[in-house]
Amino acid sequence: MRVYKIKKINTIAQEGLRLFGNKFVVSADEKAPDGIILRSSPLNVDDYPTLLAVARAGAGTNNINVARATEKGICVLNTPGANANAVVDLIFPMIGVWKRNIYRGIEFCRSLATMEPGKVNGEVEARKSAFKGEEIAGKTLGVIGLGQIGVRLANGGVFRYMKVNGFDPAPALSNIHQLSPEVRICRSLGDAVGDADVVSLHLPLNDRTRNLVDKQFVARMKKGAVLVNYSRGPIVDEQAVIEALDNGYLEAYLCDFPTPALVKHDKVLTTPHLGASTSESEGNCATMAVKELSNYLKYGNVVHSVNFPNIESTPSDKVHSRLIVINRDVPGMIAFVSNTFGNNGVNIASYLNQSNGTVGYNIIDVESAVPLAVIEEIEKNEDVIRTRVILFKE
Repeated sequence: MRVYKIKKINTIAQEGLRLFGNKFVVSADEKAPDGIILRSSPLNVDDYPTLLAVARAGAGTNNINVARATEKGICVLNTPGANANAVVDLIFPMIGVWKRNIYRGIEFCRSLATMEPGKVNGEVEARKSAFKGEEIAGKTLGVIGLGQIGVRLANGGVFRYMKVNGFDPAPALSNIHQLSPEVRICRSLGDAVGDADVVSLHLPLNDRTRNLVDKQFVARMKKGAVLVNYSRGPIVDEQAVIEALDNGYLEAYLCDFPTPALVKHDKVLTTPHLGASTSESEGNCATMAVKELSNYLKYGNVVHSVNFPNIESTPSDKVHSRLIVINRDVPGMIAFVSNTFGNNGVNIASYLNQSNGTVGYNIIDVESAVPLAVIEEIEKNEDVIRTRVILFKE
């Protein structure tokens, strides 16, 4: 029986790790892993020549060199939606903390610790008007990025009687179908933020989104708006936002990414990267990541990959071997692989193919062993990135 070696990086919840089963050996010290499961630590896939797949217990994969992984035929998986409740669960309280002056009110209450007990009530009544805030009901919420977190935040805004604008440059229909009909889906970024009292960012970090919130973005926003960033710090040009806070154009910046410049600013509230830091979220992410990684290694199935097309196939009980062929997405590859099997006298029981415009992924099941000659001939094709044989019968 093939046993897969898993390297664990970071603390991964045990309820997830227990799902690996007896076909896997998990160790933080593994030097030649078949798979890696991690959270936010940086990972260079070139450090692991045997690596087949990486599972990120979270949504963002900017800590992994994904482009290089694709070149090497390494599948990068993530867990979209597993931490969505945790993030949304933090954002609304943070908006409330700012809008209702709760943090200042708490500091004031703590200052009363040395006061004579009989004078406390009088001091509270005399000073409480200084902490009068605003309700979010009736305000407009602009949600940029309609993934699992963005959709739940938008729906949560509707539930709180807010007007909600939503925008996503490339929305997934499965997410849009979960969106409340009361959310106004905008066709442009400017339309989504132009009248929003609160703008919340929910985007992955990549070359297109890095420093997305710059001076031009801020200029599109409504004067006096609150900016919220619980996605990734570098999506925001920090200096542009600080300037907007200093000149009064923005009311506040709420984020999960403290820096020396931000923590000393009186119009900034930061939390220490707590968005997904709940026991429930960590358990959900670990469970989802382990299932994805184990299914990829045992069956070659791809679910929630950021660089490979999603594809699943259940082998029949007659299948002896499964050949995985990962190739550049160019014409003629299906015919080439099929002909290679035919020319070597091997009958294909099942052939499944999917592509994402960059990578073609093929699952070929046969009821016998896959001859070495077939594998060698396929691997000689310059557009084949990687092959892999999975045995179901010895």
